[in-house]
Amino acid sequence: MSETFEIARKNMVVNQLRPNKINEENILQIFENTPKENYLDVSLGKNCYLDNNLDITDKRGYLKNLHLAQIIKYSKILPNDKVLHIGGLTGYFSALISSLCKELHVVEENRELFKLLEHNINNTDNTNISLFNHNLLDGLSDKAPFNLIIIDGPIFKITDKLKKQLAMNGGRLIYIKKIYDNLGKAYKIIRNEDLYSSEYLFDVMSSYQIQEQQEDFKF
Repeated sequence: MSETFEIARKNMVVNQLRPNKINEENILQIFENTPKENYLDVSLGKNCYLDNNLDITDKRGYLKNLHLAQIIKYSKILPNDKVLHIGGLTGYFSALISSLCKELHVVEENRELFKLLEHNINNTDNTNISLFNHNLLDGLSDKAPFNLIIIDGPIFKITDKLKKQLAMNGGRLIYIKKIYDNLGKAYKIIRNEDLYSSEYLFDVMSSYQIQEQQEDFKF
């Protein structure tokens, strides 16, 4: 079975990532070498390298492999980066990120998912990951500033509280803005002192969300 998964990982890199402008060898290597199936139960693991989103809860899950690779590509992770990953789920994407940075802090608010996250990360050789079980949108202000914040679950709005946890000069935040029920758009925010610039990256077809939409008050 492990040989079958290994072939599936290689095929995923060749057929999903390379044709879609994921050319960075370090990114391709971590996708080929990280066993996604180890972070999932058997029913999900058997199809985890298909070109699909992967549901973990009713409203949350892993985006398709290409989108995860695109997030990492546009993050431009540096070896000395201190990174915050919001929404760790079962640990797979966190493990990918940790392979490229110096220090990774992961937040997961769902208690059952957090237990899986802890179990899965503790069964790896990763030594640069710290895990935190509390509200996703609070971030980790006591561990800030971060060179990079990644939110791979679609979100309606980025709070000032999160943006202020970025490093003052060049801190980056990659997130998926929820547009409609099944559409999101990936953006990169860059901080320079108290100024924030935003750049559109790519579209995401997904029904996932990590927060409920807030109603505007009408008078």
